[in-house]
Amino acid sequence: MPGLTVTSPHAEEAVKARSMEEQIDLLDQLLKPDVQQSLTILVENLPKLTEMVNALTKTYDVAQSIITDRLLVDDFVTGIQAFVKPVEVKMKQYAAAAIEANDRADDNTEATIGVFGLIKMLKDPQVQKMLRFGQAYLNILTEKQK
Repeated sequence: MPGLTVTSPHAEEAVKARSMEEQIDLLDQLLKPDVQQSLTILVENLPKLTEMVNALTKTYDVAQSIITDRLLVDDFVTGIQAFVKPVEVKMKQYAAAAIEANDRADDNTEATIGVFGLIKMLKDPQVQKMLRFGQAYLNILTEKQK
């Protein structure tokens, strides 16, 4: 007949014996002093542990609600992109300018720049801006070292 199980008396006794062995092993573990000390500490700290678990549960619930809120995630991604996009554009401009400057410097076959060439370059507003930046940067590094 389906659903009908027949167990022998020996099988039932084996299951009971195994259960008794497990209980004895558990009692042996509980009788060890270090286990008893650990259990005492655990029981003493149950209120704190409960408080920590409650805080973690609340944090998990908030994080889960944020992660599953598609609109909030989309707004967050859009905000990050709005911040990153201008930086990306500027970095591309600087990289392109550096590549072009390198190409021009490689193509320039004129003689080395002399003293009069340096004096002429010092009149360039971009060179002046770069020198002011360099000076300010070095001043800051000096101040930080003191």
